[in-house]
Amino acid sequence: MGQHSLPGNPPVPLQMRTSARARRITLRISSLDGTVTLTRPRGVSERAALAFAREKEAWLRDHLEKQDDGVDVGLGAVLPIEGQARQVMAGGGRRVLLEPGRVLVPGPEDRVASRLLGFLKTHARGRLAEASDRYAARLGRGYTRLTLRDTRSRWGSCTADGGLMYSWRLILAPPEVLDYVAAHEVAHLQEMNHSADFWAVVTRLYGPYQAQRRWLHREGAALHRIRFS
Repeated sequence: MGQHSLPGNPPVPLQMRTSARARRITLRISSLDGTVTLTRPRGVSERAALAFAREKEAWLRDHLEKQDDGVDVGLGAVLPIEGQARQVMAGGGRRVLLEPGRVLVPGPEDRVASRLLGFLKTHARGRLAEASDRYAARLGRGYTRLTLRDTRSRWGSCTADGGLMYSWRLILAPPEVLDYVAAHEVAHLQEMNHSADFWAVVTRLYGPYQAQRRWLHREGAALHRIRFS
């Protein structure tokens, strides 16, 4: 990708890419981090693409201003945990505690974000392992390993040798959404595709899943805008 920008206060950075499949010049603003991608078909010059971006500058700036800047985790911040909004507050003792409407984090203020992040990853692993075990038993197939990552492009995956991967940020979503993703990935142990047979397995394991899938499409990007550093 080429790096460009629209001048102004502030400048608008642009990532320009060329696509053999594109039929027209397009602009896309990432809902995750606000990155602006300018795509041009092959045969269209950079000059023409930049001229198109300049024509859309007012639209770009308007949408960038409206985009949520995200949440920086620290004392007083409010973030969802298991789908419930909780305020981060100072706690005593040695353990992070989840309570209705708040999460208590002990220790120095400058370590609150890192301690909470560690807690959430551990909590996510436990919940996802429990859900994966439950659905794998229901399916009658085992998985080989379970790993957590902070992936932006997918909430989970299943490898050909039975390895399950999940985004730890699923612990921020409602429990039924986490359970749906676990059922989805476990279903891939039997069907390594997204065919009608695959979705039938998901339905057999989890039940109706459409509401949970829509929630991820509608609300999932916001979970990536919670920053722990």
